[in-house]
Amino acid sequence: MLLKIYPDNPSEKQIRTVAECLNDGGVIIFPTDTIYAMGCDIYKPRAIDRVAQIKGIKKQKANFSFICHDLSQLSDFTKPISNEVFKLMKSSLPGPFTFILNANTNVPKIFQSKKKTVGIRVPDNNVTLHIIRELGNPVMSTSIHDEDEIIEYTTDPELIYEKYGNLVDIVIDSGYGDNTPSTIVDCTGSDIVVVREGKGVI
Repeated sequence: MLLKIYPDNPSEKQIRTVAECLNDGGVIIFPTDTIYAMGCDIYKPRAIDRVAQIKGIKKQKANFSFICHDLSQLSDFTKPISNEVFKLMKSSLPGPFTFILNANTNVPKIFQSKKKTVGIRVPDNNVTLHIIRELGNPVMSTSIHDEDEIIEYTTDPELIYEKYGNLVDIVIDSGYGDNTPSTIVDCTGSDIVVVREGKGVI
């Protein structure tokens, strides 16, 4: 299903439709403040398997991140963070950043890499934040790449639907996406380290 949801005033009915799909173990493609992403409910192992299969990656080695609706969900999945890290996240989010944090035992085992870390995103995207609030827990996220060597990310949701429409349950069309990924910031050590320069600037 290709579902048009307007970012300025998302339809409650459509948001509920997407949240119910996720709750039923569905896989969706959705907008962020950077590039379009594929994801599912973090508590639905079969859906996570589907995402890994569609992307052609082993889930144990995948760098899936969690999309949260705000910082209040952090403590549910991460070990306590320093004041410095909290201030940085508070000033940067919602925004185009992925923060790598030390995971606690609430993170589903399927995501627990040997490093015991988790990537957290709070994108500045009205549609996605509404969906996560309606769902009540984070959504697992992975970027939609393009196989073209020149164009790394597909920005047109209709083209995304052409490619993935038969593989996922819902593709959300909220207009053109960006083609620059999030900035990845590793906050698991004693120093804060920018791992990948992306759209976000610290």
